[in-house]
Amino acid sequence: MKLFQSPLLRRRSAAVPGLLLAASVLGTGMLWSCEAESRGEAQPRAVAPRGPLDSDERNNIDVFKRVSPSVVNITSLALQRDFFSLNVAQVPTGTGTGFVWDDAGHIVTNFHVIQEANAARVTLADQSSYRAELVGAFPDRDLAVLRIQSKTKLTPLALGASRDLQVGQKVFAIGNPFGLDQTMTTGIVSALNREIESVTRRTIRGVIQTDAAINPGNSGGPLLDSAGRLIGVNTAIYSPSGASSGIGFAIPVDEVNRIVPRLIRDGRIVRPSLGIAAGPQQLTEALKLPKGVALLRVSPGSPAQRAGLEPFVRARDGGIVAGDVITAVNNTPVADFDDLLNELERYQSGDTVTLSVWRAGKARQVSVKLAAGES
Repeated sequence: MKLFQSPLLRRRSAAVPGLLLAASVLGTGMLWSCEAESRGEAQPRAVAPRGPLDSDERNNIDVFKRVSPSVVNITSLALQRDFFSLNVAQVPTGTGTGFVWDDAGHIVTNFHVIQEANAARVTLADQSSYRAELVGAFPDRDLAVLRIQSKTKLTPLALGASRDLQVGQKVFAIGNPFGLDQTMTTGIVSALNREIESVTRRTIRGVIQTDAAINPGNSGGPLLDSAGRLIGVNTAIYSPSGASSGIGFAIPVDEVNRIVPRLIRDGRIVRPSLGIAAGPQQLTEALKLPKGVALLRVSPGSPAQRAGLEPFVRARDGGIVAGDVITAVNNTPVADFDDLLNELERYQSGDTVTLSVWRAGKARQVSVKLAAGES
């Protein structure tokens, strides 16, 4: 192994950096010369002809142009006190989406969009903004109706139907995800008759599932069919991350069209009532009775009492004497109290329904005229 270089080798090595430097300078000069020459000849490239839009693209564009003026941005406002001055001011607390219901200025959105607010502002597609008043809300279905006094003519959404939807149909969602207003996404009806939980823990049934991208801020916005008709109100997503994961849920328009007119007319939903208190499911399971709603109490003078319904009672020996179990309303099975409430909400006070009742080992049919209950 040689530890030292000879003088000749050292002299040759010393010359190498100089040669490299000269080559580098020469190469750099050539590079700059080439770049200057190339820049002098650069011209904009010719645009390739695109050709006509296909029918699907044309329909997407047409739907957006027709529908977007009906979609609004909703800003929730809350009172906040300044820590230093103690002055109170309204500050934005969140945003959501809504849509024009009629030319009287009614705006439909989700209840949870305005739940924590003491005021709200509605911004139209033309960026004009109006203070909104709350007309009515139904938290059990996560729906609310606002009203604005617009200076311009409003364009209500065309209503479709949800009862005849099919999995695979194309859908559009227009809304304000993350505050980005007038955003349109597309997808399909992924599934039907899903169930989600409302802000009051009540079950919302018949929900539409879609893979159209729905994100925070889309809540309360319209889900549309390929004709641009309203088929649902975008309400929730399933997402471990909080962003769109391709699983969104919309309240079906048939339910919306049943509730919104009542909110506009009365400001609230008055539930029809039987005048009963229901027992837990474990009660019917323990007594090996059919699935249904066990009556723990029947209020005096109530529709249930007038129809002759009987509650469960406790015997002198501490045991339970079985009473009536409601198993269906107008032939629609009810497995628990939530089912019963959902079925009764399809009717109004004064309507007569037929209850299927299990008593003492026998099924019977009982007609009951519903009374006005709690709102």
